[in-house]
Amino acid sequence: MTTALITGSTAGIGAAFARRLAADGHNLVLVARDTKRLREQATELHDRHGIEAEVLTADLATDDGIEAVAGRLGDRKNPVDLLVNNAGFGNKGRYLDVSMADELKMLKVHCEAVLRLTSAATESMRERGRGGVVNVASVAAFVPRGTYGASKAWVVQFTQGAARDLAGSGVRLMALAPGFVRTEFHQRAGMGTDNIPNWMWLDADKLVAAALADLARGKSLSIPDPRYKALMGVVKLAPRSLLGGITSKTGRKYGPQ
Repeated sequence: MTTALITGSTAGIGAAFARRLAADGHNLVLVARDTKRLREQATELHDRHGIEAEVLTADLATDDGIEAVAGRLGDRKNPVDLLVNNAGFGNKGRYLDVSMADELKMLKVHCEAVLRLTSAATESMRERGRGGVVNVASVAAFVPRGTYGASKAWVVQFTQGAARDLAGSGVRLMALAPGFVRTEFHQRAGMGTDNIPNWMWLDADKLVAAALADLARGKSLSIPDPRYKALMGVVKLAPRSLLGGITSKTGRKYGPQ
């Protein structure tokens, strides 16, 4: 049986990855900050699917947390075959309204942790000649919209560049760029969602199924829904100056409130 490690596994997209991978027969390493929720999740997935679910409590906003997960990924005796870098969060407020400490924390989790964990995983994967990494980004990566979008743009560029460098090694890397997904994300960030149209919401389980299919196809970027693929096509054609004004207004309407 293969093993998948998922960060931010107890809710949202991370939990959907855990459900799907467990159902497919993969053993799991579940990573999050809340030990109680991790243990409950591990027990449920073990009882339902008969897989082994290891719990690793770690805060990826800290060096100790990143090092703990990197150490598990580098364990050659108990190799990880698939890494899902899903942990992340949003800050409420515009640029300069958010404290520098919170901005740096976001970059630590979204960028530094992704870099270090991807490197730890792919080093041993390349030695074995197989493995995969899914780095969860966002469609916010493609529009000029604050630190969150900038950090997710980094995830996309880093992942696609690393995927090219590792081509032919047997290791696949893919950035996953979803839109609005019904998870705890917005609630945790204190963001209002009442004004978001129903058609913009995605189902986490369907999103994960599409993402894993794209990974199997060898894609380095997955935008797992026709609606958002169409929107991103429009984004590519729009002038950056116009796009900046539109996304700023959209962010105020659909973002933190």
